Amino acid sequence: MRVAVIGGGINGIMSAAAIRGYGHDVVVFERFELVSQTSSMSTKLLHGGLRYLEQGSFGLVREALAERAWWLREAPGLCQPIRLLLPVWSGKGRSPLLLRAGLWLYDRLAGKAAIAPHQWLDRDATIAASPGLHPEGLRGSFAFWDGQMDDRLLGLWAADRARGLGVHFRENSPVDRVSEDGTVWIDGASERFDCVVNVAGPWAAALLADSGIKSRNSLDLVRGSHLVISRPCPSAILAQVKDERRIAFILPWKGGTLVGTTEVRQELNAPVECSADERAYLTRFHDQVMTEPLRDDEVTQTFAGLRPLIRSAADPTRASREYEIERFGRIVTVFGGKWTTARSLGVRVAAEVLRTT
Repeated sequence: MRVAVIGGGINGIMSAAAIRGYGHDVVVFERFELVSQTSSMSTKLLHGGLRYLEQGSFGLVREALAERAWWLREAPGLCQPIRLLLPVWSGKGRSPLLLRAGLWLYDRLAGKAAIAPHQWLDRDATIAASPGLHPEGLRGSFAFWDGQMDDRLLGLWAADRARGLGVHFRENSPVDRVSEDGTVWIDGASERFDCVVNVAGPWAAALLADSGIKSRNSLDLVRGSHLVISRPCPSAILAQVKDERRIAFILPWKGGTLVGTTEVRQELNAPVECSADERAYLTRFHDQVMTEPLRDDEVTQTFAGLRPLIRSAADPTRASREYEIERFGRIVTVFGGKWTTARSLGVRVAAEVLRTT
């Protein structure tokens, strides 16, 4: 069977590899270069998604924690465990009891894939681990483990593995439209396949619309922006944003610090870049957590990625990171998804492709 995979991000790459594992001929079409868009603009974490527990997404968290272990095992040179501190200040943020319960559940859901159990650090141990934290009202912190990666290099590693299996990649090949009989149009020319997998991330729903195909699913396109700063970061930190329920990160990154992320809805064709408001928002978050204010000249880079989330109600912070797979004739379309679960998503996509035979 000949299969076209549309989208050369991490979900497309892992889907192509899984399909090729059944012996099918697979071609991946990517409108730009491989792993150059959403998949290379993440917060650089391989994680279960601690905050998704509040949404009741226990299955997603369990799946992501198992997949985190797979990445850490298979590509140890490109990803590694990272200890994060979750500081607790008196009268601020979620209660320590809630945090402890969430981390206990996080450890249980990881099971044998757990890196190490969470632990409580008192005030002195917390300041020793992260000397720049605001000390006023600081009670201590919970320390827990996730994974950190270089998303672009890890994605290209996955592409090389897929290429070694026999997957073919066509970069700079934007697909104009598709049809339910398996036809793909590029630059006015058509090519027929036995199955077409539409895993184009933010562009997946738009491709269906351009092809005149109606779907029961729709996407929220949510921009996540980040700052890269030159200041060294002694310890990774997850903290609640002041006066909000959402959380953000301060992470060590290539000798400096990564601060992120935001959640701002935007249109597909709008520029995907960190706005002045987002830069100010992330600077305020940093200064709420750390004693030394962030200076403008310390920001060496800003970047943003566009996440395709299954449509939520009014608040994008409540949008699900679950994914949905929907079929239209010979077209299999993926809505949503996250970096960490790309391999398990690919396995499910491959199973759906088999059903088209």
